[in-house]
Amino acid sequence: MTSAADKIALVTGANKGIGLEVARQLVTRGFRVVIGARRPEAGRKAAAELAQDGAADFLEIDIADPASITRAVKQLASLVEHLDVLVNNAGILEDGKATALDVDAVAVRRTFETNTLGPLLVTQAVLPLLLRAPAGARIINVSSGAAALGEMASWAPAYSISKTALNAVTRQFAAALRGRRMAVNSVCPGWVRTDMGGAAASRTVQQGADTIVWLATEAPLSLTGRFVRDRQVIAW
Repeated sequence: MTSAADKIALVTGANKGIGLEVARQLVTRGFRVVIGARRPEAGRKAAAELAQDGAADFLEIDIADPASITRAVKQLASLVEHLDVLVNNAGILEDGKATALDVDAVAVRRTFETNTLGPLLVTQAVLPLLLRAPAGARIINVSSGAAALGEMASWAPAYSISKTALNAVTRQFAAALRGRRMAVNSVCPGWVRTDMGGAAASRTVQQGADTIVWLATEAPLSLTGRFVRDRQVIAW
C-alpha cells in the first residue's frame, strides 16, 4: 500500500519510446510509476530498469481489450490507494502509407479501439483512484499534430482521425470533471525518434516527453481541456 504523501503515476505503453521516457523522468522526480504494458516480458524489464532509480511497478494491460482493462485496474487498486497522474500514452499507427481513398476498414476500427476507446475506458476505470489524489489529479492524453484539424493532410487517416477523436475525449472529460481538482489535456509530443516515429524524426524522446512530464508535475490544475505542444496551448 501507499501513503497519501506518495505521488503515483500510471503510464500506459510505457515499456518503450515516449512512454518509457516519461516514466523515467517521473521516477527521477520521486514518483512511484506504474508501467502499463500489454507484453509482460517487456513491461517487467522496463519496470526493473526504472526501479534502480526509484519506485516502479509493472501492470499488464491491453487497452484495446475492455476485459484486460478491468483486470488491470482491479490489480492496480490492490497496489495503490490513489493515483495522481494518468498518462494515456499507448497507441498504434498502422496506416502510414494509406489515404482516405484506400484505408482498410479493419485497420480503422482497430486503431480507434486502441487510440480513442482505450484511453476513454482506462480513464473511466481509474477515475475513483484519481479522485482520491490528495492534491488533485492530472490526465494527459498523448495525441499528435496529425490530429489538429487546421494542420491535417491526407497522411495516415485512421491514426489522424483517431487522435482527433482522442482530443474530443479530452474535452469531454475536462468538462465533466470541471471543479473537481482535475486537469485533463491532450499533448502533441512532436515528431519523435521512436519505433513509431522512425529514425528520421526531428526530436529525441527526451524532447517528446518534456511537455507530458510538465503537465504531470508543474502545470497549473487550472490548465485543462487544452491541446498543448512545447508547453504552449495550440489550436485543435
